[in-house]
Amino acid sequence: MDADRLVVGIAAVFAGITTLLTILSFVYQIFLLIVAVPFAAATYLLWYHASGRIEKTLRAGATQQRRSRRGVDRSGNATRGPGSFEGSGPGRRATNHRQTRYTRGRSNRTPRHSNGLSTQEAYQTLGVDSDADQTTIKRAYRERVKETHPDTETGDEERFKRVNQAYEHLSE
Repeated sequence: MDADRLVVGIAAVFAGITTLLTILSFVYQIFLLIVAVPFAAATYLLWYHASGRIEKTLRAGATQQRRSRRGVDRSGNATRGPGSFEGSGPGRRATNHRQTRYTRGRSNRTPRHSNGLSTQEAYQTLGVDSDADQTTIKRAYRERVKETHPDTETGDEERFKRVNQAYEHLSE
């Protein structure tokens, strides 16, 4: 909070210098207008930073990059069709890249999620049936968290982490 006020204060000082140099350039010498331009640019950048727009722009750009890597445009629609990921071409099977990542080398096993749990293991960890709806899963998750939280007497950190992983896997 104090850093933002400092940036706004510096921006105000630069704005004052810009205004003063602009007025003096018309009164005395037009050359001072050239000196005022860098102060004006610095004022704008400091204000842009203090208003949070730089961070918002950077976050939006990073989100757009992640989406383009995943093949999703701004509206959430897929931009890549089956077989259009990098590495597709003649002689290659047209499949979804994510699907091959999870099932490559384990076609006879249950596909695992990135956190190491299969869907069946996630259901078992939470103690719900495989046809449970989201409200049941959420209720079971809350009960398991109360039982396994490390801050309770019967809590276990490893079981707590596993319950969280199971819930994340099933809520995606």
